[in-house]
Amino acid sequence: MTLIIAEAGVNHNGQEELAFALVDAADKAGADIVKFQTFKAKNLVTEEAEQADYQITNTQKQESQLAMLSRLELSYEVHHRLIKYCNSLGIEFLSTAFDSESLDFLVNDLGLTRLKLPSGELTNAPLVLEHARTGCDLIVSTGMATLSEIETALGVIAFGYTADKGAEPSIIGFQEAYASTSGQKALKEKVTILHCTTEYPAPIEEINLKAMDTLGRAFNLAAGYSDHSEGIMVPIAAVARGAVLIEKHFTLDKNMEGPDHKASLEPQELKSMIDAIRQVEVALGAGVKTPTVSEIKNKAVARKSLVAAKDIKVGAKFNSDNLTIKRPGSGMSPYTYWQLIGSPSSKSYKVGDLIVE
Repeated sequence: MTLIIAEAGVNHNGQEELAFALVDAADKAGADIVKFQTFKAKNLVTEEAEQADYQITNTQKQESQLAMLSRLELSYEVHHRLIKYCNSLGIEFLSTAFDSESLDFLVNDLGLTRLKLPSGELTNAPLVLEHARTGCDLIVSTGMATLSEIETALGVIAFGYTADKGAEPSIIGFQEAYASTSGQKALKEKVTILHCTTEYPAPIEEINLKAMDTLGRAFNLAAGYSDHSEGIMVPIAAVARGAVLIEKHFTLDKNMEGPDHKASLEPQELKSMIDAIRQVEVALGAGVKTPTVSEIKNKAVARKSLVAAKDIKVGAKFNSDNLTIKRPGSGMSPYTYWQLIGSPSSKSYKVGDLIVE
């Protein structure tokens, strides 16, 4: 089954009550994982860092990233309460770490064994290496990246998984790790790669869903899709194309103040997406082309048989005038038509009788 991550992100607006409500919504919608974002704003951006255009548009407020993100932090204490609550519901808690301190907290305090590396950190080699050195399974998002940048990051990850802890990181070391059998084995076993278009919302003409296939082939990894488009169509299509994982932002209310609400699904939309994905998975089937149980009983109704077009006496030769093909399909196959032409009838037939020879 496709792993479905309901991305709460920062749609809690820094409020514990909203964060818990988002967990409830994700669980009720049927998501496998609910994901948040863990960061210390002061470790993430400079005081001068500007907002992205979509953040200004969605918040209708122009301020520094630091000011915006500071309001969206969740304390470590809230994280502990959230993961405990998730465990009680049976939904996996996941969070993205945007700095070393946060990564250490997620792994060593909360005990996460699966991590998400966001698109914006793909070229942050030291943080990528820290993720890999945890030994955790990694979900790697690739928005804004070229194939070359992705391969470089995978080299860092392969090095982190396979090199001795005391090994000095280097570009050559990353390349050697990526080229090694052990590096490739570790990547195959522990990394899921996600196609993503980093814009909120992502224009439909820039989704480029076939790039997900390209990623899977290029790196021989399980591939999924992190969706920022409006609506539920694209992630459903991604599952039909073979996505092993879908990540989708959701919110309690698109009209809330905050940078990501407008590009998120509301709870009922999230449920509709998940229900549709589960239906698509069933519809995809096993891939073996053979009549189904339902089809077998319809063969006699839908197919045709050889039928007498005229009265035919015993010994009369079959020809194109006295043979026709009609439903039902419970008689002789039309494939025997040419075999019968010119041969004598073994019995008499009335018009409309099924031919039995």
